Amino acid sequence: MACDKSFSSNYLLLEPKDVGFFDLIHILFSNNLERRRFVDSFEQTEDEFARRWLIFLSVVVQKLLQLVAKPMAIIGWGIETCLNLFSSNRNLVGLLLDLFRGEDIIPKKDSRAFLSFVGNLDKRVELDKRIKRGDGNYNAALSMMASKISYENKFYIQTAVQDHWKMEFLGSYDFWNDYQGKATTQAFVLRDRSADHDTIVVAFRGTEAFDADAWCTDVDISWYELQGVGKIHGGFMKALGLQKSVGWPEPEEIKQDDSHPAFAYYAIRDMLKKLVLENDKARFIVTGHSLGGALLVDDSAQQLAILFPAVLTFHKGEDSDLLLERLEGVYTFGQPRVGDERFGQYMENKLKEHRVKYFRFVYANDMVPRLPYDDRSLMFKHFGTCLYYNREYEVQVVREEPNKNYFSLRSVIPMMMNAFGELIRSFIIPIKDGPDYIEGSFMKLVRQIGLVIPGAAAHCPQDYVNSTRLGSSKVFLPPNHYI
Repeated sequence: MACDKSFSSNYLLLEPKDVGFFDLIHILFSNNLERRRFVDSFEQTEDEFARRWLIFLSVVVQKLLQLVAKPMAIIGWGIETCLNLFSSNRNLVGLLLDLFRGEDIIPKKDSRAFLSFVGNLDKRVELDKRIKRGDGNYNAALSMMASKISYENKFYIQTAVQDHWKMEFLGSYDFWNDYQGKATTQAFVLRDRSADHDTIVVAFRGTEAFDADAWCTDVDISWYELQGVGKIHGGFMKALGLQKSVGWPEPEEIKQDDSHPAFAYYAIRDMLKKLVLENDKARFIVTGHSLGGALLVDDSAQQLAILFPAVLTFHKGEDSDLLLERLEGVYTFGQPRVGDERFGQYMENKLKEHRVKYFRFVYANDMVPRLPYDDRSLMFKHFGTCLYYNREYEVQVVREEPNKNYFSLRSVIPMMMNAFGELIRSFIIPIKDGPDYIEGSFMKLVRQIGLVIPGAAAHCPQDYVNSTRLGSSKVFLPPNHYI
């Protein structure tokens, strides 16, 4: 594999494109990794069967995703088009009337009104006017709304930021993934500025429901171990800007290749440096949420949000110190585990050293924060302040969410009962808390799916937006400010 791994002290990299059927089967019966063409590992052998089984599963799923990439994209286009057809034409009757009149009823995907699959689950675009600048939950509520609209096209985001939020839209970007050979990492940047307030928000977009490339990043269990840092999920490092030929070069060594878009980490770093130097009061926050496919597994947005400051700490120098000093907070919603215990300890120490606030939001039985498994085989661990919200949006500050590993037989019945309570609540909450909390028929349908797959609907943006608005703001005050 033609990639520079000198920045890491240990690694395990998977390449499904190079796999053959018998080569793949052999990994289940042989501990020899050196002879497997689809595995690039610092260690030549792997004696533990459980880890070889996980490698097998990861490669099989990635291979299947590559095979169905085009059908997935077509199905996704069809579903989103149908949802927008009914939405833009009010209902089925309105759609038929417009069709009869000969009007153009096909929604344009790059229009300001077009909503993604995720956007159709929660169509709210306005910020909660009851939450003001300076309130404890202001940044959290703004971050979640920014994360939610990050799934939409550039023109929708621009309209929401400028016309509805009355803030500055600084751009929406597609960044290069050197390992996929495509621009598959997306983010947008806004500026919330007044006479005494200047906050820049970087919102990474998570896994889109029918994007096979993004799903491959999710299920790829490749990892790199950095000396003195720990093991980090390889797929998300690649999405942030890891380069095949040079790894993580120092920013001043980067030369932009005009044949493809910029790498996320380096482009956002340069942009933030220019912005914070314009104003001594300027601060920035990084955020991300996600929703994947059938709402079943994790994604990249939250990892990119927390990995961005991690890579800042790798690169020493005045620019990195400046940005870490101006980094006001990291807000992730439904974040899966991204590294091992050593990485968690490293990040806690660095965030505390630079006084960076890091809040990891977990709503009820959301399955994504409980993946990948916290066990000997996968080695992934959470770190930082966890804000855990129950079905009533009551919040607790905890080290780890209850039922830390999703697949637990003892939890099935309680989770199903909770999912039923969420479905009932969807009819009651507008009466109790107002029209801003009305749930559409599509979201109610997903709630019903949650009865069969508990924790699936809990990952939707609806509950995370509600948590930041209806939950107590006291948890954002000291002593919960810092790791």
